[in-house]
Amino acid sequence: MRDNAILVVVARFLIPLVMLLGLYVQFHGEYSPGGGFQAGVLFASAWILFVFIYGLETGLRVIPQRVIYALASLGVLLYALIGVLGVVLGGRFLDFYPLLDAPKAAQQTGIILVEFGVGVTVAAVVMLIFLLFARRRADTLAAGLDPDATDDVRVDGE
Repeated sequence: MRDNAILVVVARFLIPLVMLLGLYVQFHGEYSPGGGFQAGVLFASAWILFVFIYGLETGLRVIPQRVIYALASLGVLLYALIGVLGVVLGGRFLDFYPLLDAPKAAQQTGIILVEFGVGVTVAAVVMLIFLLFARRRADTLAAGLDPDATDDVRVDGE
């Protein structure tokens, strides 16, 4: 789709806006509906749009697959570490009050860090799911098969 000028111009305009909306949802999520999951899906959708326009190889040059795997792991690790830190400091799992002296600041900091971990994990996992589907299609086409072809299957011996 790289040769379609309209799609390229629209994508160049939309991708930064989607990422900006993802940042807004990520860091405004503790005050209103939204948060890490929705922001992660928004970030992943911006990368998927980029891949649709410029191709999978270009998308993997921007964010390599090993980086996507690392981000998925680091997001889960951040979530777990913040939860365990509450236990280590004398609270319960995901209890943010022991993190800082001021309870309100501790709660806000803890929620922001946990939601950031969720957002990073969700973005990376959605990108990996898309990547697996895209590679499967490419492998099917490389094998000389048409994944979009419908087989003429008869039902009930017709």
